[in-house]
Amino acid sequence: MNVRDDWQFRGLVHQVTDDGVLERLSAGGVTAYIGFDPTASSLHLGGLLQICNLRRLQLAGNRPIALAGGGTGLIGDPSFKDVERPLLTRDQLDANLDGIRSQLERLLDFSDSAGTSRAMVLNNADWLTTISLTDFLRDVGKHFTVNQMVAKESVRSRLEREDVGLSFTEFSYMLLQAYDFLRLNVDHGCTLQLGGSDQWGNITMGTELVRKVTGQSAAGLTSPLLLRPDGRKYGKSEGGNDRVWLDPTMTSPFALHQFLLNSEDEMTPTLLRFFTFLDHDTISDLDESLRRDPQARRAQRALANAVVAMVHGDDAALRAERAGEALFNESIAELDEATLLEVVADAPSSILDREAVREGLDPVDVLVRTGLASSKAEARRFLSQGGVYVNNRRLGADSRIDLSMALYDRYLVLRRGRRQLHLVVVA
Repeated sequence: MNVRDDWQFRGLVHQVTDDGVLERLSAGGVTAYIGFDPTASSLHLGGLLQICNLRRLQLAGNRPIALAGGGTGLIGDPSFKDVERPLLTRDQLDANLDGIRSQLERLLDFSDSAGTSRAMVLNNADWLTTISLTDFLRDVGKHFTVNQMVAKESVRSRLEREDVGLSFTEFSYMLLQAYDFLRLNVDHGCTLQLGGSDQWGNITMGTELVRKVTGQSAAGLTSPLLLRPDGRKYGKSEGGNDRVWLDPTMTSPFALHQFLLNSEDEMTPTLLRFFTFLDHDTISDLDESLRRDPQARRAQRALANAVVAMVHGDDAALRAERAGEALFNESIAELDEATLLEVVADAPSSILDREAVREGLDPVDVLVRTGLASSKAEARRFLSQGGVYVNNRRLGADSRIDLSMALYDRYLVLRRGRRQLHLVVVA
């Protein structure tokens, strides 16, 4: 299947400067780049789409360049931001770039065996921090008018707000990004820039600069921004404050798996197209299963397994899936301590005295104390109905809770019904 058919099926094209771009990509041999913002030491899930796009192009025989913004990161892209970003030091940027490079190397092919499609990672600090101001203004700035720059939607949206201005530092950002495209075009034959739809103004500045300086054409292509049903950008945790990161020390494979597994039904078909390399027939089958039996969450499970396997490896995906399943079966006792605590991290918890647990406790009292029952009468009813579990083993009406049940000699995972969890720590 050619790039045009695949990208149209997946809904990856939002804007394009040249309708012939997708045909050229199908033929192979195009060098394309995407810029990555090094404001953190890891890429996040919201940015994974662009990495997948680079990977798709590489699989079609094109050469991907991942451009790390070590130079532009010193300025900060103002595109559709409410306020100016904090400026990072060079030491902070260098540390962040080291983390991002390792993630890119996992997702793209940098080996010699890739031949002319071998991926590259470049840092725009190599040219942006070495060119003199007068050279930059003479060679780049002269090609654009202030009227043209102010007309860009990303700039105009800030200028129209009385409470937030736009510094000259931020205003200059689009010129820096345009210069990136020119350098990549001249030095590496790059003729295509990819990005999210919020980058359209910056991308078209670059295509224009390449044309004016070299006389050759260059193209831009954007993909839609991923928004959740409530309008928030996709890739943030349930609370909306913390991003879902690709670094396993910042967001564990289990947490990433759970985040994707809990994707809204209306978003899942798009996520399967954007974030996986599953074939079209498989995705269409998953679409149908989502419509026919949404409670089974087969589509979400396929999404979570595919993304975690791509980012962290097959073994990590298998462990994450098994850990999630362990929430509801006796295999919870087989989890290592760190994974166990991660699995129940969102559950409320309480502490029980070790000696009291050693002697044995009445489940009725424990259910009331932990809030899983509002009264002893209610607790007895839950027990008689068979809806109370310790470490996913059903408790009978005459059972006792004692220390022999504790995982790692200190944890008791209580569950009432399907979803009501409570972690008891024996101390």
